[in-house]
Amino acid sequence: MKLKILNTKNTQNGDITFPINEPLRTDLIKRAIQSLRSRARQPYGADPRAGLKHSTNIRKRRRVYRGSYGSGIARSPRKILSRNGRRLNWVGAEAPNTVGGRRAHPAKASKIWERKINKKENRKAISSAITATLDKEVVALRGHKLPSTYPFALDADFDALTKTKDVIAALETLGFADDLTRGAQGAKSLLIVTESETLTKAAKNISGVDVASARQLNAYMLAPGAHPGRATLYTTQSIKILSGEEPADSTQKSADSKPKAVKKAANTKPKAAVSKPKAVKKEAKK
Repeated sequence: MKLKILNTKNTQNGDITFPINEPLRTDLIKRAIQSLRSRARQPYGADPRAGLKHSTNIRKRRRVYRGSYGSGIARSPRKILSRNGRRLNWVGAEAPNTVGGRRAHPAKASKIWERKINKKENRKAISSAITATLDKEVVALRGHKLPSTYPFALDADFDALTKTKDVIAALETLGFADDLTRGAQGAKSLLIVTESETLTKAAKNISGVDVASARQLNAYMLAPGAHPGRATLYTTQSIKILSGEEPADSTQKSADSKPKAVKKAANTKPKAAVSKPKAVKKEAKK
């Protein structure tokens, strides 16, 4: 799929081929988002000793002081509230079927809430969500206010923007004024995929607008609420990273790093300059 490259003045500056083309799979997108959100869930639960931090004093043995034998009461565990001689007043304790007893099956903080998903399924879900962001009909179903030129890519001059007001002015020039107003009212607006730190700092303060790197994309960013088709703008550099033209980790090698051949040569010990035959060695020993 080819996308037009538009600059900040809404004029075309060439085109670029988008590398990802995956069928829409809403089921995989939903599973990926559930797995992602489950890992962020805060565990909760009751104290394992809740309702058991006291002693109950009731026994079912004949002629046992403070026992309940012959009192005509149920065999529920109880604790003493008051007494008058051998006459005791109990209240139910510990057993879940008594008033004031512990809970039968309280929530446990040790419960594992994470929902796992296969790596290939997660990658396929992300690819499907990325493709959905380029489908104008699917994006319009989410309620986004789109210009007639959508979808398109952003020119490199967007990465040079350093002020929030300049980013807003550029997006309004591209035709996203109504969608920015929608985002200011609490809805999810644009997602800008860029590798520029200056553009990230400038655009992250806009209400409803999110900014992410091509290496950080996940299903929740691309399809909030498990509804695919978020209006997304990709810069040319981020598209090159998605296509694999630029390495994901641009780490520079240190100056003192040596090739494998040089390292092997450095580690090998120098051999003797002249090797003597065996016969000569034996005579030397004698």
